[in-house]
Amino acid sequence: MIPLKDENPSRTIPVVNICLILANLSVFIYQSFFVPGGAGPLFARLGFIPYELTHAVDIGPRNLAPVPMTIITSMFMHAGWIHFLGNMLYLWIFGDNIEDELGHLKYLFFYLLCGVSASLTHGLVNYSSQIPTVGASGAIAGVIGAYILLFPGARVRTLFIVFIFVRVISVPAIILLGYWILIQVLSGITEFGSGTGSGVAWFAHIGGFVTGLVLVTLMRKRGKK
Repeated sequence: MIPLKDENPSRTIPVVNICLILANLSVFIYQSFFVPGGAGPLFARLGFIPYELTHAVDIGPRNLAPVPMTIITSMFMHAGWIHFLGNMLYLWIFGDNIEDELGHLKYLFFYLLCGVSASLTHGLVNYSSQIPTVGASGAIAGVIGAYILLFPGARVRTLFIVFIFVRVISVPAIILLGYWILIQVLSGITEFGSGTGSGVAWFAHIGGFVTGLVLVTLMRKRGKK
């Protein structure tokens, strides 16, 4: 199921959400077309590597930012077009309503805190991993957590594909996003139990989602129910 558009208009212009998407786009264009040697070396220098944080060491090549800061820098890089477009699609559809609820500045802090929490969760589970982690997925998982809590009944226009059956349907957010987090949890448990690695930071998504649930409850504007 691929979300296309929610039927939940926001009351304000999502300035921060738009800026976040533009920031991700700018970094993605830079890493894709202007980095000598490709994006791989950049991931090693600005991506989040759990081993570096848990052991307080830069394993090289030398980072372009202090190790703790790679938690932030990693949030604005993506491993490919599908990774980038998928993340930005979810952020575009669901982020504006959360910014509307929290206000611009609070939403920025909310987004960044969800991303940080997601990386720390990934690092806790994979504390010895020396593989760079990149992407906005953890922060966006926080947005999804907030959305499913605040707007469970909001309808989302969704591209539904089963083999040759393709149709656009309208489903409640709790079904679409509930299915999404269920996949993250089941995949994370399965991968953790098997000891194999798919390259997807499942526990980062779970950590970001839970953080989003908690933070939106604490940070929501007073007087809103």
